[in-house]
Amino acid sequence: MNLTDKIIHRPRRLRTNPAIRRMVRENHLHPEDLILPLFIVPGENIKKPILSMPGVDQLSIDQAVMVAKEAQELGLGGIILFGIPAKKDGTGSDARSADGIVQRAIAEIKSALPELYIIADTCFCEYTDHGHCGPIKGSSVDNDATIELLGEAAVAQAKAGVDMVAPSGMMDGMVQAIRAGLDSAGYEELPILSYGVKYSSAYYGPFREAAENTPTFGDRRAYQMDSANRLEAIREAALDIDQGADIMMVKPGLAYMDILRDLKNHFDLPLAVYNVSGEYAMVKAAAMQGWIDEKGVVLETLTGFKRAGADLILTYHGLDAARWIR
Repeated sequence: MNLTDKIIHRPRRLRTNPAIRRMVRENHLHPEDLILPLFIVPGENIKKPILSMPGVDQLSIDQAVMVAKEAQELGLGGIILFGIPAKKDGTGSDARSADGIVQRAIAEIKSALPELYIIADTCFCEYTDHGHCGPIKGSSVDNDATIELLGEAAVAQAKAGVDMVAPSGMMDGMVQAIRAGLDSAGYEELPILSYGVKYSSAYYGPFREAAENTPTFGDRRAYQMDSANRLEAIREAALDIDQGADIMMVKPGLAYMDILRDLKNHFDLPLAVYNVSGEYAMVKAAAMQGWIDEKGVVLETLTGFKRAGADLILTYHGLDAARWIR
């Protein structure tokens, strides 16, 4: 008897052509899985390229409306807004003002596109003159003063018409403070997407150009997580869930797929991942050199996030990816 006569199980049978591969595919990527980040700046008719992130721009509100309309037409799940104000101060007061840059963007985009889902990043690092995520006490961020202000910022975003707030500063008790602020202002139904598992990462480099939030002293390692830690992610997520988080975020993505899977195995609430600026920049740079197939790498990466457990993916590739998978 030939050796090949004894082969009973042949997994290749289900890989022989595209039709069968599609039928047995375990994970699927859809446009509605994707959330597009937008960087909002003061002024009109501004579309300023971010050099370290080819294809991504800082946008005035009128230009952001146009990009948001494209995102809606392509079927993306929504957008998330980051604001760069005209003036910064020690407490990031623009983030709490009814006339703040993101609050105005929310109102105008929602007016033009009422069905588009809008998330707002709820943090102060883009708004403070020192680039940290809250007011400074001594040489570090004052945690408890910051979470009180976060409650105010979330209410300001809610009044502007946002659909979801997303605190990203990694302050202890931030979700509880925001939930209390929203509830007391009558926004009990507004959900919170918590960046509850956010690591201190070298992958954030290009974002600092995009959001103009490089710290003027020190770094954020005292409040963002150590990249070597795994079990801490479970503890952080559990704390935010107990405080009322509706969706949990892992940031960055590529180097933390094990964390995504850990959270998916431990908790039953929806899970998001942020495909961050450094991950985007590396793909774009290699593609521009002709070293990789950009479409193939992007779709493989985004599908990998789904396979690891993500329900939502925040990604600068959002518009391109939606075109490719429609």
